Amino acid sequence: MESDTAPRRVPVSFELYPPRSDAAAIALGRSIDRLADADPSFISVTFGAGGSTRDRSLTVLSYILENTRVEPMAHLTCIGSSAEEANQLVRRFLDAGITSFLALRGDPPTDGSADVGDLRSAAELVQLIHRVQQEREPFTEQPMPGQPRASRLRARPRPERVAVAAFPSGHPDSRGPQQEVDALLAKQVAGANLAITQLFYRADDYLDFVERARAGGVTIDILPGIMPATSAARLRRIAELTGEKSPDDLLIPLEIEPTDEGRAEIATEFFASLAADVIAAGAPGLHLYTLNKHEAVLAVIDRLGLRAIPATSQENA
Repeated sequence: MESDTAPRRVPVSFELYPPRSDAAAIALGRSIDRLADADPSFISVTFGAGGSTRDRSLTVLSYILENTRVEPMAHLTCIGSSAEEANQLVRRFLDAGITSFLALRGDPPTDGSADVGDLRSAAELVQLIHRVQQEREPFTEQPMPGQPRASRLRARPRPERVAVAAFPSGHPDSRGPQQEVDALLAKQVAGANLAITQLFYRADDYLDFVERARAGGVTIDILPGIMPATSAARLRRIAELTGEKSPDDLLIPLEIEPTDEGRAEIATEFFASLAADVIAAGAPGLHLYTLNKHEAVLAVIDRLGLRAIPATSQENA
């Protein structure tokens, strides 16, 4: 696949999760540096319900903020937090300089160990994020040019991005396709300005969902979320976690290919082709789930010709 499959500059973004050990943290720092070289629009960082990884999440977000030029995006979930706890967490992120968020309802642990909290939907969490920002930046007045005795309200800063999830193949709790559209529209009305889809394997799954969403009144960008899995075992694990069936035309070749290099090439070709299809149909960018590894996602965007040229290379050209 040649780079001319993507004639326009297509924004890319990445998702990471907090490291589980000091050794993993060192490796993740290296991956962040490599991902930052691709000039992504943002890098989002997940965290566990009930505070299990929140400190590590903030550490990763702060590393991105302080050591790269990339915008960090903090994940927030309703599950495991009261409204007051979520309020304090948003303030903590804002105080650290994090101004972009991905607001999620979240899934309760299967063992029932965590409180579901009193925020019942991602739309409520979106409203809370905006409310906290408004409380931190109260209205002030500013003089009007040429009118010494007149003043007007100064515009208050808003979070740069408040993103939400979208589900092209349907959320497990959804009653049908229309409910998915209605839920996304409610998040938009609450103040979301970006949607990111759960992973999918067929371009039509994404494109059909976008068409339904637009017909239902959704106007915000809907980024396609793609996870370039490079092994059959990983595909099966993803299927267990998401309910998204692994495609046979990817699963079987990965099962029979004996080498890591061969499997990486199979995955790169499959996911680059998928990404090229949605880009050609007008997707506003690509959001790539990294599994905390940079190699597979960078191989995909390199195959598409989407990696930005570093400034130093442009200057020397």
